Amino acid sequence: MDTIHICGGKRLEGEIPIHGAKNSALPLLAATLLAADVSELTNCPQLADVSASIAILRHLGCAVTQTEDRVTVDAAHLHCGYVPDALMRQMRSSIVFLGAIIARCGEAVLTHPGGCELGPRPIDLHLSSLRRLGVTVEEEHGRIRCSASRLRGAEITLPFPSVGATENILLAACTAEGTTVLRHAAREPEIGDLCAFLNACGARIAGGDNGTIVIEGVPRLHGARHRVMADRIEAATYLAAAAATGGTLTLKHCPSLPVSPVFAPLEQAGCAIAAVGEDLHIAAPSRLGGLGAIRTLPYPGFPTDAAAPLLAAACIGEGTTVCVETIFENRYRYVDELTRMGAHIRVDGRVAVVEGVSALRGADVACTDLRGGAALLVAALAAEGETRLTALHHLDRGYENPVGCLQAVGAHITRY
Repeated sequence: MDTIHICGGKRLEGEIPIHGAKNSALPLLAATLLAADVSELTNCPQLADVSASIAILRHLGCAVTQTEDRVTVDAAHLHCGYVPDALMRQMRSSIVFLGAIIARCGEAVLTHPGGCELGPRPIDLHLSSLRRLGVTVEEEHGRIRCSASRLRGAEITLPFPSVGATENILLAACTAEGTTVLRHAAREPEIGDLCAFLNACGARIAGGDNGTIVIEGVPRLHGARHRVMADRIEAATYLAAAAATGGTLTLKHCPSLPVSPVFAPLEQAGCAIAAVGEDLHIAAPSRLGGLGAIRTLPYPGFPTDAAAPLLAAACIGEGTTVCVETIFENRYRYVDELTRMGAHIRVDGRVAVVEGVSALRGADVACTDLRGGAALLVAALAAEGETRLTALHHLDRGYENPVGCLQAVGAHITRY
């Protein structure tokens, strides 16, 4: 079992390149199914979830090649609309293949997805929306069987701006007959990235900034080349690492706007953040203040995925930080591991109250989920003494080479 060993208390200083976004790459890979053609994604991160998506594509009959950050998908010989349970369970985002398979094959058979255990994340919105587009859905013993002789555009209003449901509707509606109007759609930057790729493939998608997306169906799509956007959650994690260690970092290839919802609490705690062209710069004080009140919300609100690493930084801040989690019910599983390191955190339902301490202590801790693992990594970088971090399969799902990135900016960290 791999372990990351961190000798904490080292100030981070230097440059870290931000990789392509996991939360964009996964729906983009699913979107390559829509055209019986070749598509190429560049700046695609090398992650366990990306490998899982590639495995699904290959199972469906696609020819996929991956060279460093470049993934080429030839979907001309798609022969299967079935995704086995073993592949579906590897990640939550596997459900986004549903809309693409239905649009291309007319039928799909798969099971409920896996992923981090963050509380109930039903796919009812996905299925009800697809029904509006003309899909017949049958569920039995955890298996979902969908079929449609012809997808037809519809007016759909989501009760909640679900990212996954928005992605599935986009994928299914691109080649549906007629026009689909999607209201209360998710506005995350990754949705815009998906729309840009689909339009490059010949789709006709407009709107999105105000939560309404209009998709005019076209008969078919063709392949395209697309660069995956920068990962705003990876960027937020390294901002938190700089803040926790009193460091100064420049995040390369990281436009500021998608990351901007996390700036306010860091600036309240004493950090100076500035955009320099396509880069992002942070200079942290020797000790943070409190981060104030954080409330996770759909974009452009504070992202739920960034809360854990920022709360870890707050553990050694001077003052109090309060986080209200509105997206997932079980986001705080990592808190018990942080308390092993001396953190003072009280959790009541969806609310976590962090009272900053003067120092954290290194300990043996285990990742509980993807972003919880990032929180433990941030805490370990700031802690006195040695930390050993295990259950790294969670971290590997969403962070490309974090050890190498952190070594390059002064962290004493190894993986073995």
